[in-house]
Amino acid sequence: MTENHNNKNCEWLQQEIMQLPLIKFPFKLDNLPDSGIYFFYEKEECWGHGGHKPRVVRIGSCKNGNFQSRISEHYLLDERKMEFNSNQAGPKERSIFRKNIGRALLNKHESNYLKIWEIDFTDRDTRKRYGHLRDISLEQKLERQITKIMRETFTFRFIKIENEMGGAGLESKLIGTIAHCELCKPSKKWLGQFSPKEEIRKSGLWLIQHLASKGITQEDRFKLKTIINSGSTQTHMKNNRL
Repeated sequence: MTENHNNKNCEWLQQEIMQLPLIKFPFKLDNLPDSGIYFFYEKEECWGHGGHKPRVVRIGSCKNGNFQSRISEHYLLDERKMEFNSNQAGPKERSIFRKNIGRALLNKHESNYLKIWEIDFTDRDTRKRYGHLRDISLEQKLERQITKIMRETFTFRFIKIENEMGGAGLESKLIGTIAHCELCKPSKKWLGQFSPKEEIRKSGLWLIQHLASKGITQEDRFKLKTIINSGSTQTHMKNNRL
């Protein structure tokens, strides 16, 4: 596949997605679908195909009815989850998106706490073994900062995908389409430039997986256009416009 073809696929994809409603905080969680694929945008991040249109910075699929819960975890809509201690996992363990933003913030300030932030405390044995190393006050402060960034900086669009339509396989192709584009690059001020993860810095996406995947095919284009033109997504959001 040629470089030019990759760029054209990326432009086509992002143009098609722009037809969908743009969701920003606050929003009605109940109006989101049970399963689907989301496309996140970040303030001041523009695509490379001319003009100042927003650039997709993250793609994710949620199946088996967990779309609403995944979005809720990203934005931390349940504030009670901030009441964690050294014997409990913090919000970043339920959202790799949040964990990646935290990584970039800590690395930007050259914080030694990055090595603790990297530890996955969802496992009880891990909490027992390394819990004493945690600074809960610092974690809570960082989680609040991440929440503020998510709510004020990020917006998203989505397409409704039924489980039987293979959302996971399509997700990897969508990510590959954006990742292979030579024109869509992050700005110099992009927070992801401070990520300790090379994959994020190089791709300009808050992602590590599926970056090397092949892009969408003509068949995928037809499938996507059918989904977008079906109106199912717009129907879900008809009471959620802001």
